[in-house]
Amino acid sequence: MSGSLWLKVPGGDTLPAIPRPRRDTAPAADPMDELAERLDAFIAAAVHPDEIAAILESDGMTDEHIRLTYGRDDSFGLAEELYARVPRSFPEPGRVPDPWKVSLTACLLRGVIFALPGLAYLLGAPLLEGPKDRLGLPAGTLTLLAGALIGWVWDQTLSHRAYSWLGLGDRAAAGRTLLLGAPAGALLGTAAALSVPGGPPFAYAFAAGQALYVGAATVLLVLGRERLLLAALAPMAAGAVLTFLVELPVPVRVLLLALSLLAACALAVRELPVADGVRALVLRIRSWRDIRPGERGPVRWQMLRGAEEEYAPRGPRLGDSVPYGVFGLGTGLLVLYAALGEVLAGGPAEAVAAPSAVALTLSMGPAEWLLHRFRSGSLAGLRAARSSRQFRLRMVTTLTRCLAAYLAVLLALGLTGTLLWPGAPGLTAVRVATLLLLGAVMWTGLLLQSFGAVRPAAVVCASAAVAQSLALLLGAGQPRAVQLAVAGAAALALAVLVCLLLGRATAHR
Repeated sequence: MSGSLWLKVPGGDTLPAIPRPRRDTAPAADPMDELAERLDAFIAAAVHPDEIAAILESDGMTDEHIRLTYGRDDSFGLAEELYARVPRSFPEPGRVPDPWKVSLTACLLRGVIFALPGLAYLLGAPLLEGPKDRLGLPAGTLTLLAGALIGWVWDQTLSHRAYSWLGLGDRAAAGRTLLLGAPAGALLGTAAALSVPGGPPFAYAFAAGQALYVGAATVLLVLGRERLLLAALAPMAAGAVLTFLVELPVPVRVLLLALSLLAACALAVRELPVADGVRALVLRIRSWRDIRPGERGPVRWQMLRGAEEEYAPRGPRLGDSVPYGVFGLGTGLLVLYAALGEVLAGGPAEAVAAPSAVALTLSMGPAEWLLHRFRSGSLAGLRAARSSRQFRLRMVTTLTRCLAAYLAVLLALGLTGTLLWPGAPGLTAVRVATLLLLGAVMWTGLLLQSFGAVRPAAVVCASAAVAQSLALLLGAGQPRAVQLAVAGAAALALAVLVCLLLGRATAHR
């Protein structure tokens, strides 16, 4: 439950400073009294006599010196007597730096960056005009949603793999991963949008730009360039705000959208090792071209590896990143159903709950900060607790406080968005409950993800998305009731997983 007795602030001395014998006092009547007084703090804090024996030996006391001075056989016998003589007294650990302390401003900035691209739809709305689809949604809605969902899933998988390389200290490998993965994700997002028929022509061009932006934003966010991305989004955001005041011509709208997109792509390319990647690709193609059939020799020689290759460090496995993509797919579908579930089930187009999706997106900034606060609070509880039961109580208290704070922020964002959004459906009790339960699902899922338990979180979220999809396809139940039941079941399952997996002290080390 606690660290080593000699744990100091990072950078300090890791060994105890043992007090030396005082030379300006008269000899003690019993040398044991003088020794116990000199080492009182260390003896009182010891949990076993062997710790005292180690201190005595580190002080240079040999068995012969102990027999002549203290009349005991060895250091262990002397340590046992000192342990019995001095009462136990465990001092509180000193202050240590909080490794989970982060800036609230930085987290809020990331939340704003996640939500700002939504203004592009407002700026490009006149270009997406056309007959409504069979569900009564604006033209091109399903086209853009398909591209955005696939891009979100790929972004989660790619981000984890790049972050894994960064965690290993290999920024060059992370850059190469993003250099290959970001264009591939843009192609997948564009292909997904093109696979949805019936959209207006500009919707497909808009979806291609959306896919390119997702790839560029992934690069900049993973490499910690949030402020550059915010600067790239500034022209588009300014144009969207101006649309509330004046009617912007279509060419100006297209120019502002293209300017932000090109700026984001250019900044992302500047951060990537493009030259090194092209050089490595050319060398590999040349090596493939120069190899002739039979030059590789028998198969048995191909299986031999040199010592330098055998002990070379291995990178993260591709399979470790897949659960992050599954988690992204599950949460993305749940958010989609929260906004369009009633419409997809045949309800009126006026039932689109867009403010709920916007609130969930904006809340990711505070959610990230509260995740760090939970890690900080659980670490403090780990240091202060004196039993496993006491630690679990502290952990549950911290969890409840952080989750309640996040849900309060989410509710405030949902209410504000509903009041400001023209024609948005009212936040009834069922809608509020669904929004809060869905927020609990996302926050607890991210919490498990931050502790490395992404697989159970991905299974729960993907299962919830599958259950809601089946209910939608089969027409089972009323859409609002199905959403509430699915979100409630998923939130309960994740809460149980959090208590089981994070209730152990070893999970927080």
